[in-house]
Parts: sequence; C-alpha cells; structure tokens
Amino acid sequence: MAGRARGPGDPGGRATPGAGDPGPDRAPQGHFNLKISILDDYQDALRSLPSFRKLSGREVTIWNDHVEDVPSLAERLKDSDVLVLIRERTAIRAPLLERLPRLRLISQRGAVPHIDVDACTRLGIVVCSAQHSSVPSFATAELTWGLFLAAMRQIPQQMQALRAGHWQAGIGAEVRGKAFGVFGYGRIGAVVAGYARAFGMQVLVWASESSRRRARDEGHQIADDQESFFAESDAVSLHLRLVEATRGIVTAADLARMKSTAVLINTSRAALIAPGALVGALKQGRPGMAAVDVYEREPLTDREDPLLNLPNVVCTPHIGYVTRDEYEAQFSQIYDQILAFEAGAPIHVVNPPALLLAR
Repeated sequence: MAGRARGPGDPGGRATPGAGDPGPDRAPQGHFNLKISILDDYQDALRSLPSFRKLSGREVTIWNDHVEDVPSLAERLKDSDVLVLIRERTAIRAPLLERLPRLRLISQRGAVPHIDVDACTRLGIVVCSAQHSSVPSFATAELTWGLFLAAMRQIPQQMQALRAGHWQAGIGAEVRGKAFGVFGYGRIGAVVAGYARAFGMQVLVWASESSRRRARDEGHQIADDQESFFAESDAVSLHLRLVEATRGIVTAADLARMKSTAVLINTSRAALIAPGALVGALKQGRPGMAAVDVYEREPLTDREDPLLNLPNVVCTPHIGYVTRDEYEAQFSQIYDQILAFEAGAPIHVVNPPALLLAR
C-alpha cells in the first residue's frame, strides 16, 4: 500500500509479530503486545534514529504519506493500540476516535490543540505528551535565522542564476545596524532575538504585556504599539502560539506598513496572518520579501501555489523542527511514554481521568 512501511524488527520491512497477541478485543492494561502506528513520517526518517531501537520486538507500522480522510485513517488505524503523532500534522477528532475501538494510547511531544482530548477521555484513550515547556526549539530558531539571511542575501535566487549560467544576479543587503522585529517573545522568540543581537542588530519587540516586560528586562527595545512595530522593523519574525486570540493577528494593514526593503519571516503558523494577506502584500511590494516555513494548508504540494512562484519569497516545507537532533530528542521521549504505558505506569499524561476508563 502506498506510503506504508513496517519495522523495526525485520530488516526486510515486514511487520514483527509479538507473542501473546490479545486479538481484536480490548486487552487489560499491562504487559501485552502493543500494535503501534506512526503517522506522517514524510522522510521515512524515524527508523534510522538510535531511539527507534526502544521499540524493538514490537509491531510498528509507519505511514510516510499524509491522509486526512476519516474513513481512510480509520481503516489504517483500526488494529492499532498505540498512535504516535509527529506534532500537529494530523488532527485527531471524535469522528475518527470513535471508529478506533482498539486504541488505548496516543503518544506525542508538544502541545495538543489537534487532539480532541475530551473525546479521548470519554473513550478511555490515554494521551501522553511531554510538553518541554522550558526548552526552546533551537532547530526552529536556527532555521528562522537561516531563512532571514537567505532572504536578505537572495541566496536561493543567486543559486538559481548561477545554475542557469548567470553571474551575480541582483544585489542583497546587510543586516548589521538594522531593526529586527520579534513578534511574540516566548522561548523561540527570545533565542532569535539573541541571534539578532549577536549580528549587531537592534531588537524591537511586540508581544503580550508580560512578554514585553521580560524583553525589556533583557535589554531589548519595546515598540509603542503593533502599528509602529511593523512600520519601524527592517525584519519581522513571528513567534506566537496559534490560538483564537492570535489567529489572523497580522493583518493586511500591518503588512502594508512595512518597508519596501523589509522581510517577513514566519516559522510559527501560517494562520497568524490573515488569509491571503501575505501574497497580496508581497505583490504590492510591502514587505519587499518573505521567508516562510509554514502554510495555510500542509503538506503543500501544489506547484502553482502563489507563494512558491513569487520571486521575492524564500520557502521551506515546514522543517523548522525537523532535524536529526530534534527528532531524536522528541521520539526518545515518545517511546519512553509508550514503554511506561506498557508497564502500567504511564508518564506525561495529559488527561489523567482517562486512566480510570483506560481500555
């Protein structure tokens, strides 16, 4: 079946059967053979990580494509006891959960806005997720800075020109001495602000009141308001959580206030920007450039998408946290969650009441 891979027990790619398979009926929690499914491993990378050995001897199914259709997902996952998610790539809601009578555990790392936790609790499905609330994603912060430099120095465009036989197409700009705007001063925003300072830039922050106080205490300048923040920044990097209050918080009017030489960087969430506003603003020349890693619909495979075809945009396919180092840290914790659940002592439980109803 397209997009499917099996492992880790058999190098030939076949499923590894476990002894004492409880069959299709629900089994009591404890030492039993868990059937584990992992969704959305686009690069088929997980089996190459050292941490994957933690699942040795268990039956694991890895899906390398992306499916959103509920009936198709239900068919894929119908025999699964454990579902492993890679961040927020697939939404897990009640209509799907109600069609998975075997499912006992959802294991992942990070926030859980894409999981219907209430439905999981009602159905006796335990959700485990290490929140790592004090640790920033350095991988995302590093990509943010890489995208910014690539846009300012027109690195993708220069590469394309060189491959086409042209020497020095266009001219880039330096970053030193310019104003780098950080919208949202959380864990990642603070790290990116530190990178900007190291490059000799002035850091300008706009965020919640408590975050503005922290940024001021750490020596950064605070914008007077959101309007002046966009108008004064030579670059604006978005580092906000996507909740109802922040959905569409960056408006077309905000973008129109940006300089024609400025760059908008988004490695957070596409929906922080009003739908269609970024494409429209780039076509109008304010901001002059964008560097984006996130999109309104993912995975983005439409080669005709406007963002992919604008000459003043640097695009990457949501790889902010996709590094071997980050994956190893994430999945080592995820697999520990599975082993703890298997042993009857679950960790990082998001919905403790589900333990009383656990399948």
